[in-house]
Amino acid sequence: MASGGSSSRGSSSRGWTQRQNKQFECALAVYDRETPDRWHNIARYMGGAKSADELRRHFEHLVADVAQIEAGRVPFPRYGGLDDAAAATASRYLRQYQ
Repeated sequence: MASGGSSSRGSSSRGWTQRQNKQFECALAVYDRETPDRWHNIARYMGGAKSADELRRHFEHLVADVAQIEAGRVPFPRYGGLDDAAAATASRYLRQYQ
């Protein structure tokens, strides 16, 4: 989902490595929506590779992608062994960090 492929967020996903996406996921777990200066803290966590505004926009695009998927506008990809329950769990995981 956040891999920089051909998702609906287009150019905003360019320039994100797989490592940065994973680091971003970890940062979201550390700095939840109740954290003051959340996006600045996440930018520091990521070593300054992305600005706070870039991080916030990237997150907003991820949330929009999840909304499209949940609305049935984008089919869940069929990865080896990933069933609908696992896909739904992944979707709930992202929503909890909004």
